[in-house]
Amino acid sequence: MADLTQIAENVIRGQAPKVQELVSNALAEEVPASDILHDGLIQGMSIVGERFKNNEFHIPEVLIAARAMKMGMGLLRPHLADAGVEPLGKVAIGTAKGDLHDIGKNLVAMMLEGAGFEVVDLGIDVSPEQFIDAIQTHEVQLIGISALLTTTMPLMKTTINAIQEAGLRDQVKILIGGAPITQSYADQIGADGYARDAASGADLAKVLIGASA
Repeated sequence: MADLTQIAENVIRGQAPKVQELVSNALAEEVPASDILHDGLIQGMSIVGERFKNNEFHIPEVLIAARAMKMGMGLLRPHLADAGVEPLGKVAIGTAKGDLHDIGKNLVAMMLEGAGFEVVDLGIDVSPEQFIDAIQTHEVQLIGISALLTTTMPLMKTTINAIQEAGLRDQVKILIGGAPITQSYADQIGADGYARDAASGADLAKVLIGASA
């Protein structure tokens, strides 16, 4: 019988080929796709997230683990769809207009996917209009905005204001983050939450999605 803890452990170690092999074997043994997802891939990434928050893991380890998780997800995704397994929620994420830094944003996207969210990655230099389009087109429940530069921080407020003016503010929660961002700034511009790192962002996203349900 498939040992799902082995999947989790190999995600943590970043052993992508082994994760693929174990996921493939579990599917062949007709282990439910939802069990493989939650008890294998998500379990592994949640431990990675905890270690990252505790400074036991650093960005390279997280990236390698996320790659292993994605390899497993590639095999699993069709089976999840066939089984009618719904994602935890849908998130659109991008860096604020004018900001071209994406390492932090990419880490958050990986952690969100590792937590069970469907992620629409809008990339860098994302305009308020692009965020609005994502809400309307993809019906996301959460928007994530990242900024590394103090000069692009005001574009977060511009984006939130634009979403408000478009009449969509009640439809989404807004989570912000980045090196110069603080909780007080999030409160000041009307964001729903602030996360100091990628793992905390994924944890808070779960809280916010629950709060918006």
